[in-house]
This record gives sequence, structure tokens and C-alpha cells, in this order.
Amino acid sequence: MSEQPMQTDGRYLIHIGEVAERTGLSQKTIRDYDAAGVLHPSGRSDGGFRLYSEADVERLLMVRRMKPLGFSLNEAAILVDAVRVLDEANPEMDVTAVRSRVAAFIRDAETRREHLDEQLEMVDEFLDGLRAH
Repeated sequence: MSEQPMQTDGRYLIHIGEVAERTGLSQKTIRDYDAAGVLHPSGRSDGGFRLYSEADVERLLMVRRMKPLGFSLNEAAILVDAVRVLDEANPEMDVTAVRSRVAAFIRDAETRREHLDEQLEMVDEFLDGLRAH
């Protein structure tokens, strides 16, 4: 296994193939997220290949988890940016507005989850009805 490139801040970066394996997303989807402005890689190799940090992997997993709830790529980009700001904020930085934005996403996700629960109940009723025949 070859050594991973290291950024100047000491973080190790990984290639898109490993990111794809770890996130369950295809390399194409990860590149599409970069093109759409959802999440840009933390670096590039000398050959121009995308390189991702552990924080990038966590943010990609967050985007993947948003998909079943019906969030758009634009919404994902907003949340990824907010989380990045919170992760990288220094103690003197006022992040009140960013925390409010994340709280709004939490409320929205809870509402969407409740709707999915209702849909699953209908699916269960449907399946029970079919099995009764």
C-alpha cells in the first residue's frame, strides 16, 4: 500500500477510490458532488487526482444520509458548508447563525422522517392486505 499524501496542516488525504469504498458512493457521484459545489476535495495530487480528508469522508456520508429524506443537492451543499464552518470555527468566531441553520435542518429532517414513518406504515398495511389473500 502506498503512503497517502499529506497536506501542509498534517492531515492525511485519501484517493477517490478509497472514499468511494468507504462511503458507498460511486466515484462518478463524488465527482458530480464536486462539480455541483456540494463538496470539493481537500487537495489534489501532483497528477491532479482528487484527494479527500477524513472530514470530507464524514461530510460525504452526511450527504448520502440526506438522500432518502429527499434533500436536494443545493440543500446538501448548504448543510455541508455549515458543518464545515462549525468544524473549523475558532473560539472567537460567532457561529450563532450557522448553528441556527443546522438546527433548521434538524427540524426539517425530523419532519421528513415522520413522513417516511407514515409511508412505511402504509406499506405495512398494503403488505398485510396482500398477504391476507
